[in-house]
Amino acid sequence: MKFPQGTGLVALSALVVALATACGGSNSTVPPAGGNNGGSTPPPGSGSADGGDAGGPEPLPQLAAAQPAPLIGTCAALASSIVVPDTTITASEQVDAGVLTVAGTSVPAHCKVTGRMLPRTGPIDGKSYAIGFEMRLPIQWNGRFFYQANGGIDGSVVTATGGVGGGGPLSNALLKGFAVISSDAGHAGSMGPFFGIDPQARLDYGYQAVGKLTPMAKKAIQVAYGKGPDRSYIGGCSNGGRHTMVAAARYADQYDGFLVGDPGFRLPLAAIANIKGAQTYVALSPTPNVPADGFTQPERKLVSDAVLAKCDALDGVADGMVNDTQACRVAFKLDRDVPTCTGARDGTCLSPAQKTSIQQLFDGATTSTGKRIYSSFPFDAGLATSGWAGWKFNNSLNLDSGAVGLIWQVPPEDPATFNGPNFTLTGNVDTMLAKVNATDATYTESAMSFMTPPDAANLSTLKMRGAKMVVYHGTSDPIFSSDDTQRWYDELRAANDDDASNFARYFAVPGMNHCSGGPATDQFDMLEPLVAWVEQGKAPASVTASARGTGNAGGVNADLPAAWAADRTRPLCPYPQVARYSGSGDIEKAASFKCVDAGG
Repeated sequence: MKFPQGTGLVALSALVVALATACGGSNSTVPPAGGNNGGSTPPPGSGSADGGDAGGPEPLPQLAAAQPAPLIGTCAALASSIVVPDTTITASEQVDAGVLTVAGTSVPAHCKVTGRMLPRTGPIDGKSYAIGFEMRLPIQWNGRFFYQANGGIDGSVVTATGGVGGGGPLSNALLKGFAVISSDAGHAGSMGPFFGIDPQARLDYGYQAVGKLTPMAKKAIQVAYGKGPDRSYIGGCSNGGRHTMVAAARYADQYDGFLVGDPGFRLPLAAIANIKGAQTYVALSPTPNVPADGFTQPERKLVSDAVLAKCDALDGVADGMVNDTQACRVAFKLDRDVPTCTGARDGTCLSPAQKTSIQQLFDGATTSTGKRIYSSFPFDAGLATSGWAGWKFNNSLNLDSGAVGLIWQVPPEDPATFNGPNFTLTGNVDTMLAKVNATDATYTESAMSFMTPPDAANLSTLKMRGAKMVVYHGTSDPIFSSDDTQRWYDELRAANDDDASNFARYFAVPGMNHCSGGPATDQFDMLEPLVAWVEQGKAPASVTASARGTGNAGGVNADLPAAWAADRTRPLCPYPQVARYSGSGDIEKAASFKCVDAGG
């Protein structure tokens, strides 16, 4: 097998920009009011969104609400008045109302401030590095700061608007009046994964850029408004979700609210597992080096349909959605419920080899010794989509390869000869796994150290400050498994007397692919309920999500089944609850469903 040198790197560079768009406040508190508003929340399903009971978790500090303030002076003046060590403000200009819009709504006037921090020359590759950023500062500010944690391998300073979650958003943090920052995390997108040759660029990408940008941004806000942010939030999806989980562990004193979407918080392991998946699909493929032919679209639809046949009605109604993923694990069996081919593959069956290998991947890809690399994945309704296929069959060759080989391995692959698809399809995953855990004299911190939240189930600093975390994850995510997020949340619960619901809640999004798309109600705003929880003590008992059918202001979801109402709504429920049909009412409306304990 031979590939031309550099194959896949052009595609990877394009993905850098696309994936970068993903998808602290003070410690002041107010005393609990009436014994019912001190940040204490009941376990999900207790019937109250903001009150505690004698059997619930302990009361926590209640953070004070943010207070608005207007911009002092002009946008142009900020270029010279923001003075922070090792930081250059390159421009500051006013952006008039309506220049930016979201779902057809005009974003109010604001200042756009751009700059660079800590410029340097890499000692190994001789390349220029700096932490590039932009801030959007509303003329009429709501007193809040939002750190927009970007996706992919960063590298691009995308428009600082602040995502609220899901696909086709109808709002963003900037529209709501937040001051928002976006950054490239310390390297230029034109470098692709080759920035990983520089040890410091690795660390900035992993966690240090957030630590450096946060105090700078708060200083800039202080200059712009005459006070620092009353409340500070950080959020993002994919790698942005990873950034946010890392911040929850490393910078919990700097942020009050953490919005985590489809987090790749064990990203190096997920990427290696996806590489193992590509190797497995190629072994099943009749076409050399084409993993997609190892599990074709008709075959994936066959499996999705079989999953729905066994699991759709477990929530009380057949509506094309699997709400109870846990019950589905028992109800659906790939070997039993999908026909086995007795002749040639034709899309109506799976071969015995396919069944064995695909089941192994969903159970969790393993090394040559049988050690699980990352996580299991749930069988779900979103397997037949192009979004699912793109991650499994394309990004495994052109994105995961560069990240593993050049950003995370110690030592990295030789950049002069590196070939992404060849690395994926011929590489040894046992060796990759060892190298992302390795260090040497040049790369003194392993990828599993700088990329992952240290002691992820210990969020005691966040908790005891009165800060809050909201996490969501699509159950048809093909690259970062909702099983892994659920496993983490179970560990978090165990570390907090089996109940973390007074400071962190996890919402599965049935059918959603990676951050958006899939046969799902994938349009929702998680930022609004997070703010209400942080600043008013109103914990989210559920979050209403909508489908994006014809005419949706945020954009149409091409994966939406034709049988669904274009404006279908569903409640997203805090784990371990799931949405269940109430027994009567319009099945297209969230009001006809209630959040109940899984299996209830």
